[in-house]
Amino acid sequence: MSRCGHLDLLLINPGNRTQLYQTLGSTLAAIEPPVWASLMASFVRKRGFSVAIVDADAESLTPSETAKRIVEMDPLLVAVAVYGHQPSASTQNMTGAGAICTAVKQAAPNLKTLLVGGHVAALPERSLRDEEVDFVCGGEGAYTLLDLLRAIKDGERADYSKVRDLYYWKDRHVVKSARAPLVTDLEGEMPGMAWDLLPMDRYRAHNWHCFGQPARQPYAALYTTLGCPYRCSFCCIQAPFKSGELVSGYKDSVNSYRFWSTKSVIAQIDELVNRYGVRNIKIADEMFVLNTRHVLALCDSLIERGYDLNIWAYARVDTIRPGMLEKLKAAGVNWLALGIEAASEEVRVGVEKGFDQDLMYATIEKIRAAGLNIIGNFIFGLPEDDSTTMQQTLDLAVDLNCEFANFYSAMAYPGSQLYAMALEKSWALPETWSGYSQHSENTLPLPTKYLRASEVLRFRDHAFNVYFSGARYLDMITQRFGPETAQHLRSMTAHRLRRKWA
Repeated sequence: MSRCGHLDLLLINPGNRTQLYQTLGSTLAAIEPPVWASLMASFVRKRGFSVAIVDADAESLTPSETAKRIVEMDPLLVAVAVYGHQPSASTQNMTGAGAICTAVKQAAPNLKTLLVGGHVAALPERSLRDEEVDFVCGGEGAYTLLDLLRAIKDGERADYSKVRDLYYWKDRHVVKSARAPLVTDLEGEMPGMAWDLLPMDRYRAHNWHCFGQPARQPYAALYTTLGCPYRCSFCCIQAPFKSGELVSGYKDSVNSYRFWSTKSVIAQIDELVNRYGVRNIKIADEMFVLNTRHVLALCDSLIERGYDLNIWAYARVDTIRPGMLEKLKAAGVNWLALGIEAASEEVRVGVEKGFDQDLMYATIEKIRAAGLNIIGNFIFGLPEDDSTTMQQTLDLAVDLNCEFANFYSAMAYPGSQLYAMALEKSWALPETWSGYSQHSENTLPLPTKYLRASEVLRFRDHAFNVYFSGARYLDMITQRFGPETAQHLRSMTAHRLRRKWA
């Protein structure tokens, strides 16, 4: 199907790590493989098109350098995939994505460009109006890419109205095509990531992921499932799936949740271990520890292989079932990330994240007893938060004394219920997309019913320093991982983020 010697599709992973993470971006932050771009590459290549990926983030390319690379490769279609380390990090990458689109149009106006990803699926028409791009995808992207490549190959006869989930300009008006369904046969149609198209030697695990480990590289991330059945109001993970869910017959109140088979996932891990020497792995699923049969089948297969892996994955305090933890540990899972969010039950219920406090303590005790480490995720500035409840959340974090903690300010990410609430209540939102980054200079979180955004941000940064400078925490780290790790954390807290709004 591909023309001899000509590249059909070039997928771009945008990056502006310094702007998004400030000094944390140079050594502390992870450099993650672009999971979604790689899956799209696998899907399209399976249908006979030639595909390449430019990872501007991993290669630290500027927008102009990225554009130069694109022009030299001369693809039929350029698709900029707007995703991040996790689903909520999509929006912050729009600054880099938009800059690349602008640079490409300046360098080669006739090159066809498409934006695809979580953020643009949440705001497709706005993305088309705001950015110098020919097309925007309003769904998950697989069928849109396939349809669009076929249409472009028709040349002057191209009929973009037949490209599903596409937004484009026609006679100075925005046109929206019919929705595309979700990819339901993941194993058959999108069997895994196109590792051979990625600069595998450049990826780096998070610093905490490798506490007590010999090295942060090589590193890889992969999905074993897509979607999440939960509906936390601060989360935007389902944004790229919503239009496809409607076509695929899901009720609006139900989120899609799709699986790759054990055989397919293990084949990817075999390739990572045996071809690329990877042992540090992130399971990128929004909620990996959920379906008991899926989790245990993967664990059993990994245990049989005897790989010396260092894996981390997401879980909830109410999704861990008897027998899981021992299997996870034996399979090489050393870290579980738990969304604890807030100490106040009223605050948690307000964002549809209700669970029993006693269950949280009991679950954390079981995780530790099984020999796993915990990274606790906490959010300050949820709608019902005030100074007292935020302090309670910090006190809870200190009391739990997890091996690592992420402290977030509440953000109204496009595609989340909080974003719709912010628009309805006319709450101030970040002036630029990079303002949605938790670590950028212009970070602007949501206000609460009782606090200004600046108060929330100051407390978040205060909480970070209190936690990671705490004597009890550093003593635990020294005993568990050694004095070098404790010294590394002292160096980490020496980084002071510049804040425009704090």
